[in-house]
Amino acid sequence: MPFDKNTRGRLQRFVNDARTLLSDEFSRQLQQDFGLNPETGDVAEIEKLGHLDDQSLETAKLLREIMIHYLAADMLTGQDGRQTILDRIVREQAFTVLNRLVALRMMETRGLLHESVRNGLQSEGFKLYEHLVGHGLGDTGDAYRVYLFSVFDEFAQELPQLFGRYSPQGRLFPRERALTDLLDLINAADLDQLWSDDETIGWVYQYFNSKEERKSMRDASSAPRNSRELAVRNQFFTPRYVVEFLVDNALGRQWYNYTGGKSSLFEKCQYLLVRPDDPLPEAPEKLPDPRGIRLLDPACGSMHFGLYAYDLFETIYKEAWDWEQDNGPNAIEREGDVEPLTQVYESEDAFIRDVPKLILERNIYGVDIDSRCTQIATLALWLRAQRSWHDAGIPANERPIIEISNVVAAVAPPTEQDIRAEVVSKLNKEDGELFSETLKLLKGLPELGVLLRIETELPALIKKIYGSHGELFQEEDEERWQSAEERLREALERFTRESQATYQGRLFAQDALDGLKLIDISRLQFDVVVMNPPFGALSLGVKKDLVKAYPRSKNDLLAIFVERGLELLRSGGRLGAITSRTCFFLSSYQKWREEIVLGIAEPEVMADLGHGVMDDAMVEAAAYVLVKSS
Repeated sequence: MPFDKNTRGRLQRFVNDARTLLSDEFSRQLQQDFGLNPETGDVAEIEKLGHLDDQSLETAKLLREIMIHYLAADMLTGQDGRQTILDRIVREQAFTVLNRLVALRMMETRGLLHESVRNGLQSEGFKLYEHLVGHGLGDTGDAYRVYLFSVFDEFAQELPQLFGRYSPQGRLFPRERALTDLLDLINAADLDQLWSDDETIGWVYQYFNSKEERKSMRDASSAPRNSRELAVRNQFFTPRYVVEFLVDNALGRQWYNYTGGKSSLFEKCQYLLVRPDDPLPEAPEKLPDPRGIRLLDPACGSMHFGLYAYDLFETIYKEAWDWEQDNGPNAIEREGDVEPLTQVYESEDAFIRDVPKLILERNIYGVDIDSRCTQIATLALWLRAQRSWHDAGIPANERPIIEISNVVAAVAPPTEQDIRAEVVSKLNKEDGELFSETLKLLKGLPELGVLLRIETELPALIKKIYGSHGELFQEEDEERWQSAEERLREALERFTRESQATYQGRLFAQDALDGLKLIDISRLQFDVVVMNPPFGALSLGVKKDLVKAYPRSKNDLLAIFVERGLELLRSGGRLGAITSRTCFFLSSYQKWREEIVLGIAEPEVMADLGHGVMDDAMVEAAAYVLVKSS
């Protein structure tokens, strides 16, 4: 269905109402039940919470560990610091509960879940569950909460960012009255048709932070003062036609050229700008293996670009299969020791069954500094894969498990010295030094994301610790890093499983693992980068670092993102972006135009879009595709 102005307005009212309800509920819970006051930053001693049962007392302890972990990461102290962090905790608990229940509601409409939310406590799935377990779980409201948690656990295997039981963003749950009111909001009759649309979850993300909040941030400071302000101030939904224009002329054009113009994407991509009289691209000797074609959105938001790119990748995989069938396995160029598709799969049906899993695990990558994005983007891609399997007639119990998510949140590296020392003590001397120094390199990650050129620092670090020669990664350096990283991952995962590990220790380990995953993404080369990047003034906390790292692009975030995106591309790869149009004519961008846009790339397609493109962003926009020079 089209998301016209009236539809978006109705969804915005729903999200605002849900946010207010949940924020009020969790603020009351923190203050009345757990001795944490978001309004003042006061924290009561655990010993004074004698009114709590054992389970609630454990929650109170975990909330304090979360607070301490966040305080350390944000380098905040005192009552004002606690107030800031408690406000963050309320916000995180609110958006996680809302995202979880909206996700279940969307799953219901797709036949992926027995009715669990649509009729609240009268939902068929819950009534069946209640019949099986009897009255052992207490009152109906308590039983329904336990039922929902069991559903969360069921989906946590493939969607841990959203449904993970130990997630710090999901430690609270609304009490029965607030939950009932929230379900009434979700199940309003005039919202019913929205839950079947893939774009809905993106708009929920868009509207969780209000226009008024963005305005107040801009009024308080001309530049973002921290990572949250950077995320909120640049949260603008990309219209579908802009997404298609950029992906068609980046990923679509890339594959069109790979096939020598013989791809059906020429007809399927309505915005692919190839004139009828243009000569066909030179036919390749070999077609690239689709499993090695990578697309990155470095400021992914709700993964709107990735959702549409998924459609194109389905066609790409089908055409690669047919190409290999017709021309033999040697007609496909593969990376490393990857086996030919026709040897991995015994039939086309078996191949088609695996394509959604392949796309999510091998082709689409996303990074964002907002943790909500990892929840929503992974959900959106997962739902898209489920739709493919549904359309192919593959029953839910026969669908492959999606084991890898390439959507990563750029979180602050853990800083607790005592926990770091405990982890290091379990490593050999060299690996322990590598771990400590790598965490130092990740400083500034929440405001920099992929702009942090961590991969350029690693060679020197590897050489310093393990001993090597030469300026760039040699083969032995690459092998040493991969081997050491595997040992670090195993040590961190083992640390989280150990019985003596505290919850704060688990948070430390998970943040460190996320940092390693972002390093892995930064070290890849991509065929396509597409984005709606932040624009405007540089964040105050990392301004000096960005000016030093990107002297040719330092006057605006959009210019820096374009330069970094081109760095992450293979030679001949394509970058598609929607940004302010001013970068193409203001004199302050002259060096960027000459040395970046024209120096290491070539403009191929541009659309001057004007005002009113990105919802309430007051900017004249342009959408364009650059081709990285060979």
